[in-house]
Amino acid sequence: METKLAVPIAATSLEQAKQQLNTAKAAGAEILELRTDYLENLSVDLVRKLIDKVKTAVPSIPIIVTCRDKKEGGAIDQPLQLRIDILTSAIKAGAEFIDFEYENFLLLQNQEKIRQALSQMPNGRLILSTHNFIGKFDDIIKLHSDISALYPTAIPKLIYTANHINDCFEAFDLLHNTSGAAVVFCMGKAGLISRIIAKKLGSLVTFASIDDKSATAPGQLTVEQPKTTYRWDSINSNTELYGVIGSPIAHSLSPILHNTCFSDIGANKLYLPLLVEGGKDEFYTFMKNILDRPWLDFHGFSVTTPHKRNALNYAKQKNGVIEPLAETIGAANTLIVESRATGDERRISAYNTDYAGAMGAITKTLGISRSDLKDWPVTVIGAGGVARAIVAGLTDAGAKIKIYNRTIEKGKKLAAEFGCDFAPLDDLPNLNAKLVINATSIGMYPNVDETPLPQQYLKKDMAVFDTVYNPAETLLLKQAKQAGAKTIDGLSMFINQAAAQFKLFTGKNPKPDLMRKTISNRLALKKADMT
Repeated sequence: METKLAVPIAATSLEQAKQQLNTAKAAGAEILELRTDYLENLSVDLVRKLIDKVKTAVPSIPIIVTCRDKKEGGAIDQPLQLRIDILTSAIKAGAEFIDFEYENFLLLQNQEKIRQALSQMPNGRLILSTHNFIGKFDDIIKLHSDISALYPTAIPKLIYTANHINDCFEAFDLLHNTSGAAVVFCMGKAGLISRIIAKKLGSLVTFASIDDKSATAPGQLTVEQPKTTYRWDSINSNTELYGVIGSPIAHSLSPILHNTCFSDIGANKLYLPLLVEGGKDEFYTFMKNILDRPWLDFHGFSVTTPHKRNALNYAKQKNGVIEPLAETIGAANTLIVESRATGDERRISAYNTDYAGAMGAITKTLGISRSDLKDWPVTVIGAGGVARAIVAGLTDAGAKIKIYNRTIEKGKKLAAEFGCDFAPLDDLPNLNAKLVINATSIGMYPNVDETPLPQQYLKKDMAVFDTVYNPAETLLLKQAKQAGAKTIDGLSMFINQAAAQFKLFTGKNPKPDLMRKTISNRLALKKADMT
């Protein structure tokens, strides 16, 4: 059975359930999970009426009936025997699946009614579930085996919390190495990708809520997200994976941009947000997890804060191919996972597309050539990966650069590498620049009321470039316009560098107009959600 997108109906009444049902149907639900533990005044008769409503409204959509134990995430603490009666009556009423806790099923007295009901309805299936809301299971492989041994026709459902993205790989391994139907993925923001690639790996279902307010578990997507952002209908076992590595990453518009462009060229590729928290060690562990599992089909990554130097150094450690420009800059924002001509060993190629993206945004918006930047006094705020690429480009053009950074040691080091001046942030009142560039994440969504530069320092004879692209017009750019300064938004740089990455990923050039339209539309939706 192909992985289905299950949408929970977590209603407190039949009337509310009807409303949620209509919304779920319109959104593209492929299975409905009736979370009967949310119903007030719960009874067997009430659940039968709910199932009848669903079967009448959407007879082609299968049903999972769940009456969850409070200890495993149930909404209302219902008596155990009532919950068993609910499930057995649901099978008799035509539900395709019932979901019961493995721990409770271990008790023989709880098995009898469920086994009997299932024997009378051969088309019904039992899901035996267990949840860990704290972290990983002690031994997920043994747990899966124990469930299968207890009731061989049951579908094991093993859901645990990923406290780091590296915790997800045990779930991936289980799906890859076992046969038969199973439901396996991770909760929490670090487990997000496991919910999306569940379809590639063959989990029976993955769950998505009607909207943000209706989520029934931590990290649950809305049904709209896999359908529109993550190409749900196109995912199969052969789908090649890509993604953006960073922390934070939820704000990134790279997934919607690259996935839209993949769709445009008909490529069986999927681009994911990859939240890799921590530093070098966590990044290296993540990359090892990827390379150790070629069957995951990861072929390339965009890399953002704080891992651009880690990406370059990892590629070097693996004796990968390093683009000279990335070497010069000292940071990589793109990694390509390749196979060697002979053998199965995989290599990593590292590139930097920030350089060209930034320089193109500056010159095109200001209507100048790179040579015109010679001797320009330029202020760069920040000393991270984006700053490194911009400083490298401006140095090549002959600009006179002064770097301002909160961490003095880091700022001085970058300035020394490229022969620039340095000053601490306290010296910003004395800045004298023709071009001011924010290369930090200050002002990025959701912190849209922040700015790296007080308004009184902005002058009409300046050009102000903010590399933040979400929102397209940051507070810094708004205040620069008010001061009469020319402005350069981060959207231009973002699209330029993403287009270069897409070419590395696919060998094809994306459509610039499609890219800008995609990002502009998404930013407009975000802005509407905020108002």
